[in-house]
Amino acid sequence: MRSVTASAVPTSAAARSPSVSAIARAARSKRVRCATLTAASDLPYQEIIATARRKKCDLIMMASHGRRGLSALMHGSETRAVLTHSTIPTLVYR
Repeated sequence: MRSVTASAVPTSAAARSPSVSAIARAARSKRVRCATLTAASDLPYQEIIATARRKKCDLIMMASHGRRGLSALMHGSETRAVLTHSTIPTLVYR
């Protein structure tokens, strides 16, 4: 089984990648195989889907804040965009 943790962040937030390293360390400390990849993109959902295709992932797993109503419209939802545009099964954790 191959595990990949990927993070696609808006270009202006590319400096936030240290959290990906922390997640990888936590996984490895529990003996969970983990490879990481960080990509900067103005359209993160497209990068997530493209990366999943390149890496031949069987599943995309994403977290959701569960925003609704006006808040969801104003902040957008990368998770919703991935669910809408990806043909790869996607598991959402809320």
